[in-house]
Amino acid sequence: MHNTLTRIQNVFGFFTSVAFAVACAVAVSVFLHPQAPQASLELRNIQVVKGRPHYYSTKREEYAHVKFDLDADLTSLFSWNTKQIFLYVTASYPSSKNPTTTPPSESVIWDAIIPSDYSPFHPNTYIHPTTKNTKKANKKPSKRDRAASKPYPAGGSPGIVKLESQKPKYQITDVSGKIAERENATLTLHWNVQPWVGALWWTNTKTYGLWQGREGGAAKFDFPPLKGTEVKKEDLKTETGGERNRGSPA
Repeated sequence: MHNTLTRIQNVFGFFTSVAFAVACAVAVSVFLHPQAPQASLELRNIQVVKGRPHYYSTKREEYAHVKFDLDADLTSLFSWNTKQIFLYVTASYPSSKNPTTTPPSESVIWDAIIPSDYSPFHPNTYIHPTTKNTKKANKKPSKRDRAASKPYPAGGSPGIVKLESQKPKYQITDVSGKIAERENATLTLHWNVQPWVGALWWTNTKTYGLWQGREGGAAKFDFPPLKGTEVKKEDLKTETGGERNRGSPA
């Protein structure tokens, strides 16, 4: 007969084996959940100025300030195994040296976390505009207010993102210190799905089985000259078509 300690070890070993098998089944089962993410990303305006882009910068350099509109439906990315989605917007542009052979530079200008129903609140959580308390808009929200806020409309599902004239969280800079009049730049929406169990997976632009690639979510533009020239929304060329022209001075 086995003693009590041996029996406890056997039970614990069987439990961990079953838990691992269940976790693997849950991680693989997400491939049976169809996905069809859609997004519309458009530039509102962009300006290139010269100064210190960060408070810790030691020198003056050129940096771009971008405002954009984003209307995205990422509800299909949420399944039974989705904990949260890390959403971010990048600006990619040709390198200042050997643009034909060197990979383009890329800068993150905005990011946020979209949690599922059961995820804890994070300071970087995206809050849907219709769920914000307008009476307290000028006050710093308390922990109770933040916990009660939802990143999606009441009765809806997480993954609906609506931004209008959104200011960037981070400025666009270049190692050369110059970015004005750089051409063939692209603003792109990305995400990283973080599951409860399993591996992280990033933005898919192609279709794989039940997972459809991202539809929309990119806009092409040129950086304007340094002297505060502004490129307006109606002058930009996006994936949906249209002409792209230089903006008039702001």
